[in-house]
Amino acid sequence: MIRKLQNRDIDRVAQIWFEANKEAHNFIPEIYWEGKYEEVKSMLPQAEVHVYEVQGEIEAFVGVVDAYIAGIFVSNLSQSRGIGKVLLDYLKNDKSILILSVYKKNERAKKFYEREGFKVVSEKIDEDTSEKEFVMKWKKL
Repeated sequence: MIRKLQNRDIDRVAQIWFEANKEAHNFIPEIYWEGKYEEVKSMLPQAEVHVYEVQGEIEAFVGVVDAYIAGIFVSNLSQSRGIGKVLLDYLKNDKSILILSVYKKNERAKKFYEREGFKVVSEKIDEDTSEKEFVMKWKKL
C-alpha cells in the first residue's frame, strides 16, 4: 500500500534513507550521509513523501517536490522486488513530467530510470560531494 508520510513514520523513513544511500553511493564517504541525517529527518514533514508499506512495515518511500523526484529509497532487504517501479508508476499517474538527478557512478539507478523512460538531459557537479550527476527527465506521452 502507498500512503502519505505520517509523523510516526519519520524515524523509519530516515533509517531507510541513510542505509540506502550508504549502499548505493559507496563512492561517497559514510560521514557525509551521517552529517545529512538530522537535516533530512527534519525536512521530511515539510516534503511530499509517499511511503510503501507491507503489513504495517514501511519498506520504501519516494520524496517529490512538484515535478522533481528528490529520491526513491527502498530498504536494502526489499530491493530488486519491483517496489521502486511501483512508487515511480504511482508518481507517473499523477504527473506529466518528472525530473531527477542521479550520480553518474550510480549505474544501477541510472539504468533503472532509463528502463522507465527517463532520458539524460544534462550533466552537473553536486556541490556538496563534487560528484558528477546526470539530470534525467521523463515526459508522459
